[in-house]
Amino acid sequence: MTATLKILAETVEELPAKDRIFLAERLLVSLEEADLEQQWTDEALRRRDEVRSGKVKPVPAAEVYRRIERLLAK
Repeated sequence: MTATLKILAETVEELPAKDRIFLAERLLVSLEEADLEQQWTDEALRRRDEVRSGKVKPVPAAEVYRRIERLLAK
């Protein structure tokens, strides 16, 4: 732990409970967002690799929209 982090932790511990809860929630959200971002990156790379390997054939956007319109028309 760096000296700056230690000072920050000590300062936070002196805050009222309401403020510590707010800060804890913000920190947890930031961790969840970072994890979510990593998951999306992993998914994008997986899909890219599937297309490059030929395992998956991309569908043009115009075709996707036509399929959606057909499904919505039912």
